[in-house]
Amino acid sequence: MIVRLFDNFTIINLFVLNQELYSLSERFLSYLELEKRYSVHTCTAYRNDLTQFLDHITTSYGRTLLADISHIMIRDWLASLMENAMTAKSVNRKISTLKSFFKYCLQQAMITQSPMVKVIAPKIKKRLPGFIDEKGMRALEENVSPVSTTALHIFASDFEGQTHQLIFEVFYQTGLRLSELIALEEFKIDKGNLTIKVMGKGGKERIIPISAALAAQIQRYQSEKRSHLEDFEEKVLFVHPNTGRKLYPKYVYLMVRKYLSEHQITTLRKKSPHILRHTFATHLTNNGADLNAVKELLGHASLAATQVYTHNTIEKLKKVYQQAHPKA
Repeated sequence: MIVRLFDNFTIINLFVLNQELYSLSERFLSYLELEKRYSVHTCTAYRNDLTQFLDHITTSYGRTLLADISHIMIRDWLASLMENAMTAKSVNRKISTLKSFFKYCLQQAMITQSPMVKVIAPKIKKRLPGFIDEKGMRALEENVSPVSTTALHIFASDFEGQTHQLIFEVFYQTGLRLSELIALEEFKIDKGNLTIKVMGKGGKERIIPISAALAAQIQRYQSEKRSHLEDFEEKVLFVHPNTGRKLYPKYVYLMVRKYLSEHQITTLRKKSPHILRHTFATHLTNNGADLNAVKELLGHASLAATQVYTHNTIEKLKKVYQQAHPKA
């Protein structure tokens, strides 16, 4: 049974007690940011995980050296998280953080063995990524609401409506992440060669082909932006239709959710910009795209991350088989 020694300690006291560990975590985070070039969002997640872990170590065990941290201490922390109803997926993310941290410590010759070798990650129930069917995407592309008997347009014809419609088109036709779409710069759109350059995770750049129709739509949007706004952020493609400033994640998230919900484009409970990325990948694989090509388009580091979309293809094949085969 573990006795909690410092339940009433303030954050400052925790830091002072194990200052070496907290300082080491800051060095590790600087390494991720400056050398590994992880995104701000990713570094923030790592920081939160490490701070929670070090706070637990300090309150449970008092002053602790790096070499004294054992797999038992780590298991104790993970058990406490699961007791508080944390999901297996979230616990696994924290395990990944600790693995990276102790790997860094090994590389710096601060320890001789990582305590993570004896830590087993909880199993996660695999869920297929949700996506919008082709009928729903056609409604968005043709700008006709599927729930209206009077052919009500989904997007308004004003500049705001044009901005929103183009955001949907770029998401669906390129599979960009939300952060990538917001950061997309005008000069990285090559309308002659019909490609865009995207800066992805870890500072990795990739080239994505686009259709001539999308290139023309982007050109019209750029012209409209210059005639509609007197002042706007010139570097990025997408700007706020009222202020001209660079878009922020919550604006795009709420906008996508609003259109998908109001026009009943999908029955999925989760209606986020990432659904459009899943839709891009799923429609490609369902129509016979090479998995390695889809991997490159999505900017995945490994094929394992892309293979989840083949499950959707298999489910489609099963459905076709059951509906069409005499012996099904």
